Amino acid sequence: MSPATLPQPDLQRHFERTIERDQRIEPRDWLPEGYRKTMIRMIAQHAHSEIIGMQPEGNWITRAPSLRRKAILLAKVQDEAGHGLYLYSAAETLGADRAELTEKLISGKQKYSSIFNYPTLTFADVGVIGWLVDGAAICNQVPLCRSSYGPYARAMIRICKEESFHQRQGYELLLTMMRGTPRQRDMVQESVDRWWWPSLMMFGPPDAESPHTEQSMAWKIKRHTNDELRQRFVDMTVPQAEMLGVSLPDPDLKWNAKRGHYDFGEIDWSEFKQVVSGNGPCNAQRVAHRRAAHTDGAWVREAAAAYAAKRAGRSAA
Repeated sequence: MSPATLPQPDLQRHFERTIERDQRIEPRDWLPEGYRKTMIRMIAQHAHSEIIGMQPEGNWITRAPSLRRKAILLAKVQDEAGHGLYLYSAAETLGADRAELTEKLISGKQKYSSIFNYPTLTFADVGVIGWLVDGAAICNQVPLCRSSYGPYARAMIRICKEESFHQRQGYELLLTMMRGTPRQRDMVQESVDRWWWPSLMMFGPPDAESPHTEQSMAWKIKRHTNDELRQRFVDMTVPQAEMLGVSLPDPDLKWNAKRGHYDFGEIDWSEFKQVVSGNGPCNAQRVAHRRAAHTDGAWVREAAAAYAAKRAGRSAA
């Protein structure tokens, strides 16, 4: 008997056995409504983050200090747009409607990563975002290449390859600035001071306060907890900071030989909650900009739909 013809009580067990065997759930498979909703929420939040994430760095495209830096930044912002569209397509395999997801974003009903609600005050922020923000994204997203939902896992393979390149671009920019003038070095250090703690917040609340982690781990959507990923990021980043020649703004940061990991200070979770709740430095600005772009682009979507309908009519004839 094929899975499609199984009695309803057996469908849940077939789903669970697929998860237990570390196999992929595909769009054609039966899946619990809770799993579907969790995946749509997770993928949509990721897609929204890619789209909103174009804004902080896109702000510097017209002010990049050289043609080379402008071309690099343009390419990166284009990549982020592609990631967002790729992920919206993955959400559609679960029955989500892309237009509805966009409406939820611009109305504030769905969230995106808290990190993109901070301002980019100097060009050094472009490098620090590449190094720290994309570095944190890589730590979080590489395990998602083994996520139990097939379309999401396959999308993450391509996205992680590009994010890895973005991280290297950011680090290269910072290396160049650190070999420059004292003012440039100070600019990098000041940027690192501002972005370090928000980067640690990117992994979400501590495990004890995360409402979704336990179930996501059970379904093998996630492979590591928030705190495990945060620790991995800190361990990876400290040696890079030493090589770069910058200090990380945490007096409690030190190597713990017994644990085999770096200890680090307490995160200001009250700030995290404020930003996630919509009260960060740039929350209103980011959503308003996305809403305006959606409104201004309505004629493009209408024209594209009319052209597609015209072509479909010709094909039918």
